[in-house]
Amino acid sequence: MSDSLPTTPFPRLASCNYGTNSERTFPVCRGAKLPGQRFCLEHANDSELHSFLSSIGPGASIDFRHTNIPSPRLQETLSRLKQPGEGGPLIGRCAFDDAHFTDEADFSRVTFSEYTSFDRATFIEATHFDNAKFANQSSFKDVAALSTISFFEVTFTETPWFSRAIFYDDVYFAWTTFQEDVMLDRATFKENVDFHKARFQENVQLGPFVAEKSLEMEEVIFNSPMALLATAREVSFRGSRWSSFGQIELRHADVSLADCALEAPLSVRSAVAQFKWDGTIIEEEGFSNLFETCIITDLSGTDCSMLTLADVELTRCHFSGAIHLDQIRLEARYGFNIPPQVRMECWRLPYKWTQRQVIEEERQWRALPERSPVLRRGWGAPPEQLHEVPSLAALAIIYRQLRKSREDAKDEPGAADFYYGEMEMRRHSKGWGTAERWLLQLYWLLSGYGLRASRALGWLALAMLTTILLMMGFGLPQDSPRQEASGTVPPGGGKVIFEIDKGDPNNPTHDRFTTKRFDKALSITLNSVVFRSSGQDLTTAGGYIEMASRFSEPVLLGLVALAIRGRVKR
Repeated sequence: MSDSLPTTPFPRLASCNYGTNSERTFPVCRGAKLPGQRFCLEHANDSELHSFLSSIGPGASIDFRHTNIPSPRLQETLSRLKQPGEGGPLIGRCAFDDAHFTDEADFSRVTFSEYTSFDRATFIEATHFDNAKFANQSSFKDVAALSTISFFEVTFTETPWFSRAIFYDDVYFAWTTFQEDVMLDRATFKENVDFHKARFQENVQLGPFVAEKSLEMEEVIFNSPMALLATAREVSFRGSRWSSFGQIELRHADVSLADCALEAPLSVRSAVAQFKWDGTIIEEEGFSNLFETCIITDLSGTDCSMLTLADVELTRCHFSGAIHLDQIRLEARYGFNIPPQVRMECWRLPYKWTQRQVIEEERQWRALPERSPVLRRGWGAPPEQLHEVPSLAALAIIYRQLRKSREDAKDEPGAADFYYGEMEMRRHSKGWGTAERWLLQLYWLLSGYGLRASRALGWLALAMLTTILLMMGFGLPQDSPRQEASGTVPPGGGKVIFEIDKGDPNNPTHDRFTTKRFDKALSITLNSVVFRSSGQDLTTAGGYIEMASRFSEPVLLGLVALAIRGRVKR
């Protein structure tokens, strides 16, 4: 759609010129003269105003360009345009270009049946277009609204233009119907803008525009493809419905997508570059200290099978209650919480949290006041509503679904992080009186659920060192037993039968830790790692030590291989 509208369909402006006298005591008024009168709406005397009002009726055209418009005279004019019965005022062509509304303006229930223009108008006080209907093109280009302006339950039959408009206070489009596109390109909203329960019937391209506070699009219905490009602080699409494809690009915003109904694919991503208007980067006052990427804060109640998130932060996102979370698409860069990077002590042994991706619900659970202060350290503030933290079983399901989505995307390293979270929630959800808790605890301790190669390598090295020491101390005999042959020679010669035997190994009594014994113990241990027998002579204790080594060390080696595979597989 072009960035221009037809020229205002009014004759050349005849200025009021009030104040033209020899002394020049007043500024010259440039307001449009009332038809057949000397002056504009502001400066006409009572007689001239009465004459003008007597000449108009429902459906009349009005021209108030460049006029300072007092509220009482505006309301008198609208009352003469009121339709019979319960209908509101009916205006034909009207122009308020460069008009200055000096106090409250009320266009409620007005029907604008033809082309309407408020270009460059200034609204000083609250302005109301509630229940109005724009049956033709309407333009609010370069409008400056210093106070609240409302379009409650308005119907725009054709495209309304708000290009380059500046709104210094709240703006309301709640329950408004846009039967065609709405042009908000280069508009600036200094406060909140509200589209609650608005309905967009045709293809919509909103923006780029700036909403310095909140952009509320809750329970909005998009019946056709839509595209939104904006800088905002908070954006809420809670309860909105997309019947067709949608593409949203935002900067800085905290975005809620809770309870959305997606009947077609929806893409939400961060706008990477600042928007440029007329070749100049737009001003983003108040946003300098915020992240440029948008932050998704809530997906609860939303069917994620049609949702794609790209280049977004998920550090504060609530996943609990999301539907088909295993089918969500995470593309480009995306960020989750990470465990605190602080050193702590457990039984005077220093340790650090394993680094991985953590969802917000787990962070809240780990920050709960009833947990140990040591374990809560670094996990941030607890949630305000403690009862809203999901159960550990529910958190395990969330992690499982996120893992499935990354596996389907062939992102095995990403899936591994969510698998770790799933296993953590499973482990903590079981009581110490169950065998599963002890099994999961051992699995976590030995290898971080088969995902931490360094941990498994450490245990393998410790097991091998223990085996070597035990072999040197108890497993290898003092001396290798020698074979002995005994037999009987029959009298007069003949066949001799020999019996070959070896004595039992003797337990070591001295010189246990020697280089020679270390070399033998190392050979036995290395063979045990690969599940082979060394063939060495061992004491009874050594036999048991070798059996234990041949069972445990290959298991640890397998866990090392499993962890490495989980990190390098694509």
